[in-house]
Amino acid sequence: MVKVVVKRLKSSNRGKASVGKKRVRDTSGQSKILRTLDVGSTTFGSDLQYVFDRNVAKARRDNKRVAGIADVVVLKR
Repeated sequence: MVKVVVKRLKSSNRGKASVGKKRVRDTSGQSKILRTLDVGSTTFGSDLQYVFDRNVAKARRDNKRVAGIADVVVLKR
């Protein structure tokens, strides 16, 4: 049996060319990903949103790995 996949032909990464990605090492020697933005880009707002979304997703993955839950809400008493 063949599985039919329906997908848009337009790229969802449109406008992300002004976002650079570099792999760097921190002081402890671990590899990190550094995302850079082009300030003069016409799509700066959407690029900033893209980088922010990626950082939040990474933070949630890290939190889930450590605490077993992605988002933790501290109750105020």
